[in-house]
Amino acid sequence: MKPSQSRKTTISRGLKVVALGGGTGLSALLRGLKEHVTRPNDQALTKERPITDLAAIVTVTDDGGSSGRLRRENRMLPPGDIRNCMVALSKDEALMGRLFQYRFQAGRGLTGHNFGNLFLAALTHVTGDFTEAVRVSSKVLAIRGRIFPSTLSNVHLLATLTNGKRVRGETNISRSKVSIQKIELAPRRVRALPPAIEAIRNADLILMGPGSLYTSVIPNLLIPEIADAIARSKAPRVYIANLMTQPGETTHYPLSEHLRAIHKHVGKRVIDYVVANRRGVSPEVARRYRAQGASQVAVDSENVAKMKVKLLLDNLLEEHGVIRHNSQRLAQLLIAQFLIHPKPH
Repeated sequence: MKPSQSRKTTISRGLKVVALGGGTGLSALLRGLKEHVTRPNDQALTKERPITDLAAIVTVTDDGGSSGRLRRENRMLPPGDIRNCMVALSKDEALMGRLFQYRFQAGRGLTGHNFGNLFLAALTHVTGDFTEAVRVSSKVLAIRGRIFPSTLSNVHLLATLTNGKRVRGETNISRSKVSIQKIELAPRRVRALPPAIEAIRNADLILMGPGSLYTSVIPNLLIPEIADAIARSKAPRVYIANLMTQPGETTHYPLSEHLRAIHKHVGKRVIDYVVANRRGVSPEVARRYRAQGASQVAVDSENVAKMKVKLLLDNLLEEHGVIRHNSQRLAQLLIAQFLIHPKPH
């Protein structure tokens, strides 16, 4: 009997997975993981769908584009990264997902805005609660998982560059071509969303990244309650490395330098494993990225080993003019590696 025709093997208990991050990286991860989430009509847990709870904890420091405009004009949290996560987890990305991602090309005040962002903004005003707006929107999209902002505070990023200059705001930091020495939240001490902390405490697997190191991954870990909850967790804590460096943010950073930056900012051990790509980028695409100041993240395995972090390598690269993680292969690697040893409750 062919493997595709064999019966699905049932398992006794599923995985509770938490993924932290922002930007397109977190969305790519969620898009692959959602195919492994048990569905309402599933009769039993299987190795193909072992995830019983998938929770995304999303950074809320975005201050550019449609999200930035809504944040400034409506005094609300930036909805863009959360909207992307909802679409990634949605049952029907083809129709409702396209609607939520639709960007207006004309209209005074509308140009540049995104329908999903406006939908979340309207629901926030109707319900008086951003988290309730996210919950209702998630029901509309029939998502396979839960999504939480990391905090409800109006928080911004503040970077100190290696030349001593201080830059405020995620957009300005991302545009800077000078390396980052330190990133901070302003205000520094903000409260995490309680359901997000509860999800971390109950997790069997905690994932961080992929995404911009200083503007997507580290900001969540600068919230003391989140860092403490991850540090105390007995679940495998996994950092999913970027495929390419980012000009300014991580120029010339090998894999170990990404890990070192996280440890330096958090001050606690929060990573047990790092997942990285082993496939080389095609010469043509590599040249194009190199012209923009980006290069493939070098996997310096010896330095990673010295940090007592276990390295997991696989072919995770997908090229379609731009370089992205292959969502399906990434999810399959994580399920295969961590399904066998879920955290005991």
